Amino acid sequence: MKKFAVVLAGCGVFDGAEIHESTLTLLSIVQQGAQYEIFAPDIKQHHVLNHLTGKEMPETRNVLVESARIARGRIKPLTDLKAGLFDALILPGGFGVAKNLCDFAFNGSDCTVNQQLEKILIDFHKERKPIGALCISPVILSKVFQDVKLTIGHDKNTIAGIEKMGSKHVETTHGEVIIDKENNLFTTPCYMLDATILQIYEGTGNIVAAMLKSMV
Repeated sequence: MKKFAVVLAGCGVFDGAEIHESTLTLLSIVQQGAQYEIFAPDIKQHHVLNHLTGKEMPETRNVLVESARIARGRIKPLTDLKAGLFDALILPGGFGVAKNLCDFAFNGSDCTVNQQLEKILIDFHKERKPIGALCISPVILSKVFQDVKLTIGHDKNTIAGIEKMGSKHVETTHGEVIIDKENNLFTTPCYMLDATILQIYEGTGNIVAAMLKSMV
């Protein structure tokens, strides 16, 4: 069985990992005959938003602890993730990716990426293992690897940031997967588009299938 490392950014679309994308990614991995382990950085979350009102809440939370909600407690800190133990890595989306795993939400193309995650991505890349990114997560791949081909759908501001970092953006619609064969990167837009949960499932299924196909 091929084994995926799944990296989460918290719990909840506005300040963490997007829950539909995360759970459907896990489902797609298992449905297609592979396994997964879940990881998240043990760091303070940028901020906490009330998902009913959209307002910031006067409290602090931890990205690993929040991600454990999605993982049902079966999760490890990002420091435990070693590229040599896995066949692929995949990053679901959610605004937490752009706030907790990097700061693209605030600094755009001048963003920085969590140092632990950046090292892990470079290690996977050096070993020629596939890396997948959903929704807003491709901005991290753009920052770390720069001259790569990827997609976040058709959001003009995000596209501008990606291109400023030196990457080539390809506009896509629901379920489409862009493959950068040279760098073994796989991206799909998911909720960067106005999508239904069924369209998200199509996207997670397609990206997992494309990554598994590249391992044959």
